Amino acid sequence: MWEYTEKVLDHFRNPRNVGEVEDPDGIGEVGSLACGDALRLTFKLDEHKRIKEVKFKTFGCASAIASSSALTEIIKGMTLEEAEKVTNQDIARYLGELPEEKMHCSVMGQEALQAAIAHYRGKGVPKEETDIVCKCFGISGKEIEKVARQNNLTTIEQVTHYTKAGGGCGTCHPKIQEILDRLGREERPEMPADKERGRRRLTNLQKIKLIEETVEGIIKPALRRDGGDLELIDIEGNKVLVGLRGTCSSCPASGFTLKHYVEGKLREYVSPEIEVEEVAP
Repeated sequence: MWEYTEKVLDHFRNPRNVGEVEDPDGIGEVGSLACGDALRLTFKLDEHKRIKEVKFKTFGCASAIASSSALTEIIKGMTLEEAEKVTNQDIARYLGELPEEKMHCSVMGQEALQAAIAHYRGKGVPKEETDIVCKCFGISGKEIEKVARQNNLTTIEQVTHYTKAGGGCGTCHPKIQEILDRLGREERPEMPADKERGRRRLTNLQKIKLIEETVEGIIKPALRRDGGDLELIDIEGNKVLVGLRGTCSSCPASGFTLKHYVEGKLREYVSPEIEVEEVAP
C-alpha cells in the first residue's frame, strides 16, 4: 500500500478542474490507455495572456489524478512563460511529495503542460520514434535522458519510477544503464587520484583507496536512494568482495545491479580489470 500525504488524498478524492475547457487555446495529450496512464490537459488564456481556465481528464491511479489536479491549481493565473518553467518536482512538492514509485505521474503532468503550450504556439512536441528504448511503454532514449537529467536519476529503478521505462519485460535495462552511465561520465565530479590513475599504474594502496572512495562517494549514495546499500568486505588484488544490503539484498535484479552497476562503476573509476563478487551474509 502506497503512503500518500493528506494533500495527495485530498486532490484524489476531490480533484479540482476536472473536464475540458470549451474552445481551448491549448491542448496537450500524453500517455496512452495501453500503458495504463493517459492525460488530456486544456487551457484558455485571458486578455492578458494568462491562464484563466485549465481543466484535465485523466485515466490512471490516485497519484495521476492528484498530480493532474495539483498542476491545474499551480498554473492558473500564470503566463505561458511562467507555466513552462513548472517541473514535475514542483507538482510533487505542491502535494507534499509522492511515493518515488509514482513520480511518473508528476512527469506526465509536466509533459501534458508542455504539449498544450506547444499546441498553442503552433508547434508539435517531437517524439523520437526511431529512438524507442522501452518498447513495452514506448519510451524513447531522449525522454529517459531528459527526465534523468531533470531529476538526477542514477539507477534503472529510479528511471522506471519516473518514466515507466524498464517496468515491463526488462530487456531494455542494458540500454537504460548505458544512458545513465553516459550521463554519469558527463556530470560526475572528479574523483581524488583521477589524474594520478591516468599517469601511471596504481599501487595496491592507491587501488584500495580509490575503490573505497568510489564505493563511498558514488555507489552507496545511488543505492541508498532506492533503500539499498552495499558493504565493502574485502579486496583481493582486482577482486572486490561485497555484500548487498537493504532492499538490494532481496531485489530480483540484484545480480544485474552487482555486475552492471557496482562492477561497472569500479571499472570506470578504478581499473577495467576489477571483478566484483557478492559474499553471502
